[in-house]
Amino acid sequence: MTPVELPKRIGVLLLAIAAVLSAGATGYVLIEGYPWFDAFYMAATTMTTVGYMEIHPLSPAGRVFNIGYLLASVCLLLVTIGMMTQAVLENQFGNVIGRRRAKRMIGKVSNHYIVCGFGRVGRGAAAELKSGGSRVVVIDRRDERVEWALKLGHLAMAGDSTLDDTLREAGVERATGMIAALTTDADNLFAVISAKSLNPKLRIAARAAEDDAERKMRQVGADEVLAPYRMTGVRLAQALLKPHVYRFLDFATSSLGMAVDIEQLAVGPESGVAGKTLAELNVRRDLKVIVLAIRRAGGEMIFNPGAEACIQAGDSLIVMGEQAPLRGLERRVIGGRS
Repeated sequence: MTPVELPKRIGVLLLAIAAVLSAGATGYVLIEGYPWFDAFYMAATTMTTVGYMEIHPLSPAGRVFNIGYLLASVCLLLVTIGMMTQAVLENQFGNVIGRRRAKRMIGKVSNHYIVCGFGRVGRGAAAELKSGGSRVVVIDRRDERVEWALKLGHLAMAGDSTLDDTLREAGVERATGMIAALTTDADNLFAVISAKSLNPKLRIAARAAEDDAERKMRQVGADEVLAPYRMTGVRLAQALLKPHVYRFLDFATSSLGMAVDIEQLAVGPESGVAGKTLAELNVRRDLKVIVLAIRRAGGEMIFNPGAEACIQAGDSLIVMGEQAPLRGLERRVIGGRS
């Protein structure tokens, strides 16, 4: 039960108690002719089962009504006590239970992504991975950030991402990739070294504040290194010097609330599109999808490929379009993964 749900449930229970109490008092007034004060007193003592005798003798009809009211009110009272007990237990032990459940799930998860650090950069990275359908395991030293990650639907654990034991517990040997978004360059560097030593095939993207740290992270195995401060400075300058370019890039990366995405589709060896040209596929005419670039298996990047460009097994297509057409193209790229 979340903190938002608890007040709502308490309010519903209080309204239910008031409604049953009023119904009981009304019954005593209509059936037995009790005064209203005596009727409410009788309804309250019956609901709480204190064992007092009737204020006035009950007729057979009144006794039948009393039996029904007694059962209904006592059941409601037991439900109320149970709900309040549940709220107290969840408040005291809910965090512990949630962490144990997350730990068990982390032990079983595979092909997931590990996010080291759940600050502003880590939160954004985890949200983007989750929106793409990937499983995310968050590691952070601070307990409140771990709880935050759990509430957002991620698997999370408290620990030091620079330690081998912590990364093993997060399933680094079964993971697909890792994002090092810790506070300092030194911590990110150690996290990259530890992760690569445990899983050399792991793809790693790291955050770096200094240019020298960026170079070192690449040397120890980081596949991609981003400098948020430098990138922010470049985007700010673009916003002034090239506002239309800036708005297009913002549109392409965030879609501004529209259903437009940029995807990469890997062409597998058994793909139905391998060996065909873009003209033969007619992706722009049939699916309204734009092929922005083709990355060859050898690393060559072909920007704005022409209609005569031939797609080969091992290529990755960088495409842009609405979500439904993109999924249609993905289905045509048989044997590939987005």
